[in-house]
Amino acid sequence: MIDVYTWATPNGTKVIAALEECSLPYRIIAVNLGKNEQTTSAYLTINPNGKIPSIVDGDGFSLFESGAILWYLAEKTGLLLPSDKKSRHLVNQWIMFQMSAIGPILGQLHHFKASAPEAVPYALARFTNESLRLLAVLDGQLAQRQFLVGDDYTIADISAWPWIRSWLTTIKMDLDRFGHVRRWYDTIQLRPATIAAVAIYDSLRSGAAATLAADTSTVGLHR
Repeated sequence: MIDVYTWATPNGTKVIAALEECSLPYRIIAVNLGKNEQTTSAYLTINPNGKIPSIVDGDGFSLFESGAILWYLAEKTGLLLPSDKKSRHLVNQWIMFQMSAIGPILGQLHHFKASAPEAVPYALARFTNESLRLLAVLDGQLAQRQFLVGDDYTIADISAWPWIRSWLTTIKMDLDRFGHVRRWYDTIQLRPATIAAVAIYDSLRSGAAATLAADTSTVGLHR
């Protein structure tokens, strides 16, 4: 059993989607960011950076940073990664792109649109324009391939997809200029693992559950 410490965020959604794709048994431990539960001493022993998500595998192995967790789950199961070394490096490249660019930039745009105490036109323009540039990079990559690294779905796609969902649902922008991203997004949205991950995101966001559990017998519920 893998314990997943998470909340309703794009990075949290990544890990749930990967667990679902890998058919691994897991239990969700809600870390309510609104109540600053990520700063408790108990949680900081798991993730000294005080962020979510984190995991603790059954043998006591703990890991934080969503990209590192995705890679761990893929290697643990032999799923969601190409077999050849060059393609694996390409998967890592797109995970790094998401974590160094897409996540931080879209996260800042959301902050200045929804959380800043006053409007900051320069920041809104800067992060909107950079977000659009990054989406154009994704669109170009997807123009001649089904997924980010060829025709197979990988953790690179899992890494990026929840952030594009955030672009649509919380930042409330559109993909009208990015038809290839739209096609890719819609394809992934229909995957059973994605549907399950989004359902858990919604449950956490609505406060409907403090702890959600999943195991291999609950396919279609939380697995």
